[in-house]
Amino acid sequence: MFRVARWSAGSLFVIALAALSISAITRPQNREWRFYGAGPGNTKYSPLDQINASNVKSLRAAWTWTSPDLKVIEQNRNLFTSGNEATPLMVNGVLYVSTSLSQIAAVDARTGKTIWVYDPQSYKTGHPPNLGFVHRGVAYWTDGKAERIFIGTSDAHLIAIDAKTGLAVSDFGDGGRVNLTSAIPYAVNGRNYAVTSPPLVCRDVVIVGSSIDDGPMKKEAPRGDIQAFDARTGKPVWIFHTVPQAGEFGNDTWLYESWRYTGAANAWTIMSADEETGYVYVPTGTPTNDWYGGARLGDNLFAESLICLEARTGKRVWHFQTVHHGLWDYDLPAAPVLCDIRVNGTSIKAVAQITKTGFCFVFDRITGKPVWPIEERSVPQTTVAGERTSPTQPFPTRPAPFERQGSTEENLIDFTPELRQEALKILNRLDHGPLFTPPTLKGAINLPGWGGGGNWWGAAFDPETGWLYIPSITSHIVAQLIEPGPTRSNFRYIRDFNAAALGPRGLPLFKPPYGRVTAINLNTGERMWQVPNGDGPREAVNKIIGNGKDVGPLGAGGGGPLLTKSLLFIGQGAGGHGGSGGGAGDTLRAFDKASGKIVAEIALDASPHGTPMTYMTSGRQYIVIATVDGRLVALTLPSESPHPASSR
Repeated sequence: MFRVARWSAGSLFVIALAALSISAITRPQNREWRFYGAGPGNTKYSPLDQINASNVKSLRAAWTWTSPDLKVIEQNRNLFTSGNEATPLMVNGVLYVSTSLSQIAAVDARTGKTIWVYDPQSYKTGHPPNLGFVHRGVAYWTDGKAERIFIGTSDAHLIAIDAKTGLAVSDFGDGGRVNLTSAIPYAVNGRNYAVTSPPLVCRDVVIVGSSIDDGPMKKEAPRGDIQAFDARTGKPVWIFHTVPQAGEFGNDTWLYESWRYTGAANAWTIMSADEETGYVYVPTGTPTNDWYGGARLGDNLFAESLICLEARTGKRVWHFQTVHHGLWDYDLPAAPVLCDIRVNGTSIKAVAQITKTGFCFVFDRITGKPVWPIEERSVPQTTVAGERTSPTQPFPTRPAPFERQGSTEENLIDFTPELRQEALKILNRLDHGPLFTPPTLKGAINLPGWGGGGNWWGAAFDPETGWLYIPSITSHIVAQLIEPGPTRSNFRYIRDFNAAALGPRGLPLFKPPYGRVTAINLNTGERMWQVPNGDGPREAVNKIIGNGKDVGPLGAGGGGPLLTKSLLFIGQGAGGHGGSGGGAGDTLRAFDKASGKIVAEIALDASPHGTPMTYMTSGRQYIVIATVDGRLVALTLPSESPHPASSR
């Protein structure tokens, strides 16, 4: 099979690397939260420390904001949302947040009172693809005079809203909106093409990804091209073809002209930017269809790749493909983390990309060169007719995987010899094996499954220590193919309804933790600690084992990280696709950053679902998190508590 270079430079330049410092990439506006991940580099770090280890247990709800979606759903019972995954921005004392139905709201950061709501009525187009009505956030832009909020909607429009008035910007696009399907073959607004994550603004250019139907019945599907528009006018600036077209680099990785019709390879999650260099970093997903690639033989660039592009031109600078000819839905699920590290005495402007597989890939973000070697290793091969798997896949030599990998005997549940034997019988009913065991007609157990490992909530980076913090889940699925027949599909095989293989006596099939947090020192690539996040099925296991033995916390659910000068915060509630252990709880946890020890557990009225953020206003630090019931909860210290001034 033809193989392209795993990293390549389209236009490299050399810059002098200064001594390691907290750069513009990792330093947000200290008291604000202007980007989804605090800054454009998505570190999710704030230097605020009014809330710290000495007082975090005193956190209380200051206010609760209710999404306007709830009123819309009350009036139309055919509407329902799939979660509340938004993270608000905070600029000049105002929160800006999207809702699951693609509404946008401005909220007073001190009181939680609604200032304005803009409803594009995107939900009237119908139920969007994949997870349905879900949305993660908006983008903020200003040129010092105008202030705008940008959103990509469930019906595939880019909308610009005046941040002060809440009205659409009339001279942007067509009355404030741009139709994102206009340049995308086979795309239908909201039916097979939508937007679920915030746009990215870099150097006055608004860059947008897409959410594309994962389970199509036809091989002709919309591509996940990356589109860019002028922040002032809405006019198209450039488009990058994630499935390279005729004459473009990577086109020869799509055999038998499959590039003409294959879709997806889209950036559905959050993108990152380096304002200093004007580079943007785009993580992409699997091409259609997810589990069978017989209609798209080849390595399939730029699917499941990290792509570095020039913000103003869309020109490719470098790329790295993390999965060749993907068959597992191992999308790059989270924002690349832009960070400055020091390795063996050398300062490196780096980018760290976590994955569903449990790998963390680390590159020089200027050149694309891996910080540590990445090896091509042999992987299991397909037995499915018409399929042709890649003989190798890339394995980072450092850091070590942060998640359990492979549906193998050594990874089975083993609380007792009896439970292990029961689990072994279940395992042997299906195909199984190491990481990258391909889907089969019988059904192959994938660990991790398409829910991760890592997922959209991403990772957080501490610029003072160089440590990366990754929440993840141990979630498996059964990848089974079926023949749909020519009247249903023009694919030879499509995925069957999938589910996790149930373990013995209702327990998970594989070993815990089922939700975990891992700390990695990116200066060395060494794991510093790893702890379970929550109890999981602890009570059920204790009853089965008996004799008063306590297995301890087993972990459950995932959640987005927030890193402050003092603490690591992670909500517990966002999960993967089955097998994650259950028992998520309605809890926001504060961890000691150095040890992983739990400092506090803050009870919430509903399960946290979005990634938390923090800011300072009127002399008080707040932490805000979206809960699954369509609300934002703001936590702060009681007014009678001492409020030491932030050190920054």
